[in-house]
Amino acid sequence: MREAFIETTTDLLTEDPRAALVLADISAAAFDPARRAHPDRVINVGIREQLMIGVAGGLALTGLRPIAHSYATFVLDRAYEQVKLDLDHQGVGAVLVSVGASYDGSTMGRTHMSPGDVALLDTLDGWTVHVPGHPDEVPGLLRAAMRHDDPVYLRLSTQVNAASYGTDGRLRTVRRGTPGGALVVAVGPMLDPVLAAVEGLDVTVAYTHTPRPFDGEGLRALAGTEVVLVEPYLAGTSSRQLAEALADRPHRALALGVGRADLHRYGTPADHARWHGLDPAGLRRSIGEFLS
Repeated sequence: MREAFIETTTDLLTEDPRAALVLADISAAAFDPARRAHPDRVINVGIREQLMIGVAGGLALTGLRPIAHSYATFVLDRAYEQVKLDLDHQGVGAVLVSVGASYDGSTMGRTHMSPGDVALLDTLDGWTVHVPGHPDEVPGLLRAAMRHDDPVYLRLSTQVNAASYGTDGRLRTVRRGTPGGALVVAVGPMLDPVLAAVEGLDVTVAYTHTPRPFDGEGLRALAGTEVVLVEPYLAGTSSRQLAEALADRPHRALALGVGRADLHRYGTPADHARWHGLDPAGLRRSIGEFLS
C-alpha cells in the first residue's frame, strides 16, 4: 500500500498543479525525485508533525490540495490539536495519509501504535475515512480524495486481503448466507481473517473500505437481527453508526477490534492480531459464541 501511495502521489504532483505534499521526514527519501521536480509543492518540515499539519492548513488556505503523510500515531495522535484547529476550525481540508495503523509498527513499541486514530477523527465533523484492504484500492481512493477540498483520512496497512474490491465505498456483499440471517461487516484488511473465521457458518459477509461516511443504507438492506462489526482499529469505533442505521429495528450487535488495554508488548503484527482476538481463530471464537 505504501508503494502504491508513493507512486500515485508522485504522479499527482506532475498531473495536478493544486497537489502538494507535506512530510515530517517519514518517506522523505522515497519522495526525493518528486521534491526535485516540484520543490515548491513538496515540503519536508523535519521531525515536526504538528508543523506538518499547520503547513498543510496554510497551503489549503491558498487553494492548494495538500497531502500530509506520516505514521498514524504522528499524523493524528501527536498532531490532533493542529488537525482540530488548523484544518477543522479553519474550515479547510487536507488528505492525511498514514502508515503503521493499529499495530503494524509493533516492533518499534507503543510509540508507533495507533488503534484510536479513527475514533479521534470521530470527535470532528465531516471527515471521510478510507481503510483500504488491498494495494490496488489505494490509487483510486487517493485520486478521488484529490478531486475535492473536504477532509480525508487514508489509512494504509501492511495487512492486506487477497483481492481488491474497487473504490466504491458502499457495503459490498462478499459471501451470502440465509437472507435475513446474521451479517458480518469487515472493514479493510479484516476481510480475509473474517472469511477464514466464518467458514462453515451460515452468515453473510459484507466489506467496506470506507467506514466514514458509513453506508447505513447498505447495512439496512443486508442486516437481519444479528450484526457483527469487525474493524482493524479500536473495538466499537463504528458502533454508533451501526446503532443509528438500525435504530428502528430490534437487533443484537457485536463490535470486534483492537482492545483498549495497553499490552506493554512489542511482538509482530501477527502476534497483536492474536492477542486482540483478530486472527481467524480468535474471530471464530467471538463470532461463534455470539451467534450461539
